[in-house]
Amino acid sequence: MAETVEIDRTAMRWARQGEALPLLVLLHGYGSDERDLFSLVPFLPEGAAVASVPAPHPAPWPMPGRSWYPIDELERRDPASVTAAADAVLRWLDAEAADAPSVALLGFSQGASVALQAARRDPDRIAAVVNLSGYAAPGELPGDSALRERRIPVFWGRGSRDDVIPPALIVHTAQWLPDHAELTGRVYPGLTHSVSEEELADVRRFLDGWLESLQSSAEPAPADG
Repeated sequence: MAETVEIDRTAMRWARQGEALPLLVLLHGYGSDERDLFSLVPFLPEGAAVASVPAPHPAPWPMPGRSWYPIDELERRDPASVTAAADAVLRWLDAEAADAPSVALLGFSQGASVALQAARRDPDRIAAVVNLSGYAAPGELPGDSALRERRIPVFWGRGSRDDVIPPALIVHTAQWLPDHAELTGRVYPGLTHSVSEEELADVRRFLDGWLESLQSSAEPAPADG
């Protein structure tokens, strides 16, 4: 069993904080920190508050930045450390964003796997997931059946030249996601383990759809004539 880890709340980056706003949470990749994905805020929808979360572990020296879980556990069949990181994100949400009317997670690489794991741990809490250059962790979780029933929207984007995520995990994710979520997937020709402007435009459209669905659900039904 992995040790319990916590998010450093003093290191958070926030944009467009406001009461009753939907919340988009950014989860950076290995060797980075909360400042990295925060630079994407100008490319993201304006109708949501944005929080960029630091991973709980320092990356091992001499790697800079932080880590969600040990990199050598990438292909473990029982990824308890991924689950521990996801649980830390969910505890942070309970403490700092309990009033958010809807929560979406956007993660890159390690952060993407943690985002999906958080949705699996609490399918009722997470409304949408953006998975950039990441994967679905192997193994079964108690929330998987509920996630399959809810079929929350998930965007999965990756580059055709991304050689960081092992092929076996890509195959697993390609099989797992359509069975557990409403998948929007795209492979970007020539892209490595990174994010392109084309992909960001697709992410913006996906998140616009999330926000539009909230507005639609909040509108009162027309009265019968």
